[in-house]
Amino acid sequence: MKQHYDLIIVGGGMVGASLACALAPAAQALGLDIAIVEPVPLRADDLSYQPSYDARATALAYGSRSAYERMGIWQTLAQHIAPINEIHVSDRGHFGASRLDAAQQRVPALGYVIENHWLGQVLLHRLQQPECGRIDYLCPAEVAQIVPGDGQMSVTVSRNGVASSISCELVVMADGGRSELRERLGIGYRYSAYEQHALIANVSPNRPHRGIAYERFTDQGPMALLPLQEQAGQHRCGLVWTLSDDDAQALMAADDTGFLEQLQQRFGYRAGRFVAVGERHAYPLQLVLAEEQVRTGLVVLGNAAHALHPIAGQGYNLALRGLVSLADHLIAAKQQGRSLGDLAVLQAYHEQMRRDQQRTIGFSDGTMKLFTSTSSLLTLGRNLGLQALDACPLGKTLFARSAMGLDMPAPALFSGEGQG
Repeated sequence: MKQHYDLIIVGGGMVGASLACALAPAAQALGLDIAIVEPVPLRADDLSYQPSYDARATALAYGSRSAYERMGIWQTLAQHIAPINEIHVSDRGHFGASRLDAAQQRVPALGYVIENHWLGQVLLHRLQQPECGRIDYLCPAEVAQIVPGDGQMSVTVSRNGVASSISCELVVMADGGRSELRERLGIGYRYSAYEQHALIANVSPNRPHRGIAYERFTDQGPMALLPLQEQAGQHRCGLVWTLSDDDAQALMAADDTGFLEQLQQRFGYRAGRFVAVGERHAYPLQLVLAEEQVRTGLVVLGNAAHALHPIAGQGYNLALRGLVSLADHLIAAKQQGRSLGDLAVLQAYHEQMRRDQQRTIGFSDGTMKLFTSTSSLLTLGRNLGLQALDACPLGKTLFARSAMGLDMPAPALFSGEGQG
């Protein structure tokens, strides 16, 4: 552990580790010293994929692929991903439906589904390579205090019960949605409760998924079914089911047979007959947005900055675009001889991301409210809209490009291609 770093990242999860990977080539070339503080012991000397039927997964938009390509790890990630070849959007009990097809959009896939454990292992393994020698992983350790100073930040890190004070130009807080540290810093949040739960589980249909992802709107709430890699010869899909609090509680308490019957009734037979379900988890849904995402010497990133409704699977992709934009701005600042904690640098980053956040949050929030409305007029309008989208090639292409994240600028990171 050094006494001073250019950048300290609080949180070594997918967002914090991805930011470090995005900066790794520049860290070596420009002399950036980076520390990642993580309370959980982490080690990935040898990459080992550990199959698990119940593995949680994340949907990556096609545009997110380019970010990981620039980090030099896409080829490794691609060893264990499920491509999304088609997306089917439908409204249960109504005529509206639309389909997006990768071949029609002339891309190899509309997106990819990757298990969180594999993504984390690949990121950590990348950061432990010799070319990432300017990046220190401080773990297990916790940040106990952050105090702004004159031109730098003072950070108290606790390791094995011993507190040490180190300094840096910039602190990036990527420690997830719950943090006492942020509360002590006085960072406020705006909350909007949906009075819904997301029920998450992996399920097996009796036939291959063929790379098809489904977004199915029902009277109970939207359902997403994502293609996953097979495990032990079983077909596997990731289910994200939005339910009222009471319905979620009832389905969590149901036995596997009862759960599968309810799922089949609501979803239908588009994906086949559901024959197995793994562990079920449920968590309350709310829209959360930090009132401050940048200060002099401080950035709040990922779930620490915003939490979205899971509809359309945009949360992690928004966070990934944010960390890539931040990396671009930090690299430019270092090249110009400016401090990484310069407020003007951070405000320029935030202004770019603010528009993206407003658009993405507005889309997910508006779509959820539109498709859960019981108004007959809105029901007719949304179904006519789905049918019109399906019949309009230009509209479908524009919608597909937005869903794939291709309507945003490509990352301008130092290229790490060929290092993964």
